[in-house]
Amino acid sequence: MQINELKQRLIDAGHILENAGQGDLTRGHVSIRLPNDPTHFIMKPHSYGFDEITLENIVLCNLEGEKVGGGGRKHSEVYIHSEIYKARSEINSVIHTHPTYAVALSATSQALEPISQPAVAFADGLPYFNDAIDLIRTQDLGRGVAKALGFCKAVLMRNHGAAIVGQNVEEATILAIMLDNACQIQLATMAAGGIGEKFTSEQVQKLHHDITRPEQYVINFEYLRRRAIRTMASS
Repeated sequence: MQINELKQRLIDAGHILENAGQGDLTRGHVSIRLPNDPTHFIMKPHSYGFDEITLENIVLCNLEGEKVGGGGRKHSEVYIHSEIYKARSEINSVIHTHPTYAVALSATSQALEPISQPAVAFADGLPYFNDAIDLIRTQDLGRGVAKALGFCKAVLMRNHGAAIVGQNVEEATILAIMLDNACQIQLATMAAGGIGEKFTSEQVQKLHHDITRPEQYVINFEYLRRRAIRTMASS
C-alpha cells in the first residue's frame, strides 16, 4: 500500500471513530505502522479532532516517539503508540480513546465478562493499566501501558481510557467500537440486577473464533467507512 493510501486509511478510521462517539474533543488518537518501514508510523495530529485528519497534517513518528515528518504537531501521548510498537512486532495499528462506558467500567476495576458478542471478542483477556490516571507523556509510562497490554487486543487504562491494537487499522478500529459496546452492555446488566447464567467456555471460544476473523474487521470497517461518507454527503 502506498503512503497516501495508508494516510487515507488513517483518515477513514478517524471519521469512523468520530461517528462512534470516541473523539472526546481532540484527545483521541490513531496510528498506523508503515509496512515498508516498521520503525516508523503515521499518526493523527495534536489539536485536531478525529474528523479533521488530512493528508497534510498527518504526523510521521519513529519508535522513540519523535516527530520526523508531516505537517501537524505530534500528540503528547505518542508514547502509547511507540512503546506498543516496540513491544509488539505483529501490531500495525494502535488507537487510544476515552470511550465513556470503557472508562466507567474501568473505574469499577471489574473484569469484562463474556456476556455479549462484543465482549466475547476480548475473551482472551482485557487487562488493566493501574499506574496512572495522568496523560501518558513519557516513555516510561508508555512502556507501562505496553507491558500491561501484554499480548492482548486492548488494555483498560483505569479512570482514563483504553488502548486498542490490531494487525491493521481495520481491526483496531472495529475492536475500539466493540470494546465500548461491551462495557456499555455490562454496565447496563449490572444496573439491571447483575449477570445471570453464563455460556460455557467452549461456546465462548467458538464465538470468539467466529467474530475475530480478519475478514470480519475489514467488512465492518468498510461498512462504517461507507456510512461515514453518506453522513458527510448529507450534511
